[in-house]
Amino acid sequence: MLLGETFAVAISSIRANALRSMLTMLGIIIGVAAVITMVALGSGAQQAVEARIAALGANVFTVFAGQGRSGAVMITDRTVLSTDDYEALRRGAALLSAVVPEAQQSLQVAYGNQNRNLQIIGTTANYTDVRNYTVPYGRMFSAGDDAARQRHAVLGSAVPEMLGGNPAGMIHQMLFIRGIPFEIVGVLSSKGASGGFQNPDEQVLIPLETAQYRVFGTKRLRSLAIEVEDGVPIEQGMVDLERILRREHHIRPGEPNDFTIRNQQDILQTQQQATQVFTTLLASIAAVSLVVGGIGIMNIMLVSVTERTREIGIRKALGATRANILLQFLIEALTLCILGGVLGILVGLATTVVLARVMQWNTLISPAAVIVAFGFSAVVGLFFGIWPARRAARLDPIVALRYE
Repeated sequence: MLLGETFAVAISSIRANALRSMLTMLGIIIGVAAVITMVALGSGAQQAVEARIAALGANVFTVFAGQGRSGAVMITDRTVLSTDDYEALRRGAALLSAVVPEAQQSLQVAYGNQNRNLQIIGTTANYTDVRNYTVPYGRMFSAGDDAARQRHAVLGSAVPEMLGGNPAGMIHQMLFIRGIPFEIVGVLSSKGASGGFQNPDEQVLIPLETAQYRVFGTKRLRSLAIEVEDGVPIEQGMVDLERILRREHHIRPGEPNDFTIRNQQDILQTQQQATQVFTTLLASIAAVSLVVGGIGIMNIMLVSVTERTREIGIRKALGATRANILLQFLIEALTLCILGGVLGILVGLATTVVLARVMQWNTLISPAAVIVAFGFSAVVGLFFGIWPARRAARLDPIVALRYE
């Protein structure tokens, strides 16, 4: 039997039992669609984490005040960071390219007839460079503004909407922080929530000197953002910082630090690794559907062999070889899986698009996942079609012709 004729017979057999064939392919369709969707969700989550890592900067870490102890009780922020620590780091650090102090308080902000309680960050002009921000509207306040204690404010990207204003139209308008008027000089680019309790897009930046002497009334800092010199491992930068702060805080050898160093990239990379494991787990579970679908195809092909026993006997009597019969039933099984794989790809892509547009989930369609899922569906068809095909090929033509 010619190969083309074998394909034609296989397709006609599938079309003759269209409903049964469709139900048989359902397991393959669901499995392929599930694998594509799960991998797209996992890849989208990984891409979001990578974007957040890039937004933090490749060589930036943060220092917070540590914890003090009163007897057996830990007291948060018993110790403090101050501008003295900031100045010491600026003078003595050899491996740090930038140090950004951040003083913070939650204060009432008024603009027009709107009032909001927002995080006010007193910082220096290099905040945007180290924190990897751009200023699409207006400008960042300068070092001269800081030294002159100017009442200038730069808004997070979400603040204009919160205050009922337009980002471009708010430039040079007056904003009141704790009743003190500030001129809005810029609006930051969007950073997005980073998984903590605060959204960096919902804060207001003001010059550090202004914050300390006009608003907060203290030299205390919430944190220090540290940027390491290019080419220097971030761990060496941490050691350099630790050396200076321990000296400034008069910490003796062997005593623990009274400050906390947090490398946010490590946290996000851990999250990325967890996402990768979770994606692999979900894809593996989804792949089980392909195996179940393959078992369904094997069962249907066995039923088909039984139903077509007399047909097989006639073909063998007319000269069909075992190889012809084996190839015919393998092609039928493989065709079912390939059709199921194609439909599964379409369903998986459609599901991914719906989740991205309707549910606003991060998705990223992986061509490799599509190819692997489709290839696996074909392998499943080939594997689970072998036994029914061999059973059909081994039928004795005389017994098959006498089968009722």
